[in-house]
Amino acid sequence: MDLIESRKSVRQYSEKTIPDNILKDILNVGRLAPSWMNSQPWQFIVVKNQETKDLLCKLSNNQPHVRMADTVIVCVADNNAWSKEVFGKVLKSRGMKDEAIDNIMTIPAYYPPILGDETTLLRSVEQVTYAIAYMTLEAEKQGIGCCVIGALGNEVTKFAPDIYKQAKEKLNLNDKHCIISMLTLGYEKEKQSSNKLRKDFDEVISFEKLGNKF
Repeated sequence: MDLIESRKSVRQYSEKTIPDNILKDILNVGRLAPSWMNSQPWQFIVVKNQETKDLLCKLSNNQPHVRMADTVIVCVADNNAWSKEVFGKVLKSRGMKDEAIDNIMTIPAYYPPILGDETTLLRSVEQVTYAIAYMTLEAEKQGIGCCVIGALGNEVTKFAPDIYKQAKEKLNLNDKHCIISMLTLGYEKEKQSSNKLRKDFDEVISFEKLGNKF
């Protein structure tokens, strides 16, 4: 709770470099985040190269903190994870028999590719957001300023398609990959306190059905 309350979006960074061991801790909690049936439909790409950060800045409609961050973590929805071969291997590692795995892959609620690419991407995005949340909290724990960049070009927004194509090529991504968001990381230039403006508890929390106070 302390980390959640103190976490804030940080967009101004000092020139101090983040040590690799701290970056690995942040990335590792993302790797360990939960996902449906342990599907783990994600890839995380660490970017420090300035030329690549400049390209990602353009992809995010020129948000300057993308260019100025010490590190950018590109968070990718990986629909390759839903292939029968890859997903079947994951299910088998959970102890499932072949017959049960085959059955899972006939049920749309369990196996999104049945419903098409758009639904599959939606389910992948759902999973990636868990990992992103975990990484933002670990960054806060490590004293690293962080900002989630969601306003960018990709298959969903259709923004800046030419730049998006360049970014995917630069990052060695294929047609089954979608850049969902980015995390900009760096030591905060000037320490500021968190000022969370959130809806009241009773406005978003209900008991048993919508509108009943908890």
